[in-house]
Amino acid sequence: MSNLLNVLSDKLSGKNVRIVLPEGDDARVLTAAVKLQATDLVAPIVLGNEEAIKETAAGANLSIDGLTIINPEKSELKADLVEKFVERRKGKATVEQAEELLNNVNYFGTMLVYTNQADGLVSGAAHSTADTVRPALQIIKTKPGVTKTSGVFFMTKGEEQYVFGDCAINPELNAQDLAEIAIESAKTAQAFGMSPRVAMLSFSTKGSAKSPDTEKVSEAVSIAQENLKETDLKDVVLDGEFQFDAAIVPEVAAKKAPNSEIQGDANVFIFPSLEAGNIGYKIAQRLGGFDAVGPVLQGLNAPVNDLSRGCSAEDVYSLSIITAAQTL
Repeated sequence: MSNLLNVLSDKLSGKNVRIVLPEGDDARVLTAAVKLQATDLVAPIVLGNEEAIKETAAGANLSIDGLTIINPEKSELKADLVEKFVERRKGKATVEQAEELLNNVNYFGTMLVYTNQADGLVSGAAHSTADTVRPALQIIKTKPGVTKTSGVFFMTKGEEQYVFGDCAINPELNAQDLAEIAIESAKTAQAFGMSPRVAMLSFSTKGSAKSPDTEKVSEAVSIAQENLKETDLKDVVLDGEFQFDAAIVPEVAAKKAPNSEIQGDANVFIFPSLEAGNIGYKIAQRLGGFDAVGPVLQGLNAPVNDLSRGCSAEDVYSLSIITAAQTL
């Protein structure tokens, strides 16, 4: 992880990207905010009740001098954000409903991003993924041509770096969805300095087993390969379907997929379902000793990222740097 952060820090030097941290009364978040404030990479905007934040800071022996703190319930920004939220929701929320919703730190923070008063948001230390993602989908929404947001993890250990997706968001995926996630994951990997070699995973390699599940992945490969031609992605290799060993071990690839451009050298792995992706990244993390940073959400018009509720202060810091890098 340190290698990735070093590369991103070089890119972010002097940028002071404005990242909202809505959970300011959480000691882990506040610790990360103070560390970020001491850099010229990220300018954190912490949300919450000032007294609760001061109490948290005192308990963690943190100095919060100079830290930007906003209380959504009392902020002078709220009236304008309420008006813009009602306009954005196009009749789906009244002024009264908007005022109540914007007392919620995630909604308030997402509106700061939407109105360009912040560049990105990191939440989830004390909220569910749904609590973080829902405001983003309602307000920021997905980019043109993207139908679903998805969540990838950067998996790092020493010099090794991989991208796993979708591990966080979509419980139901058809072939078109998988193809879209594969291309968005390639874009994410490329944005972070990787040369994407995308393996679409299954329990079959190149037709070695036949079932609706394997055929879904095979179809997704065909769709993704065709759609890649319409993008400006350069030097992206995408193939499948692969069993994981065929995607990562050259000797296995030589036997199971001898004609593939990917010969055990994939670095972006697209799982066939959310359960497979979620289980897979946790096995790599807990048994394989990989650091897992994310989920990094992709496909949105502005970066909003979700922490695990079991995260550390270092995780908050790392994901804030990654979120800032997504704005470049």
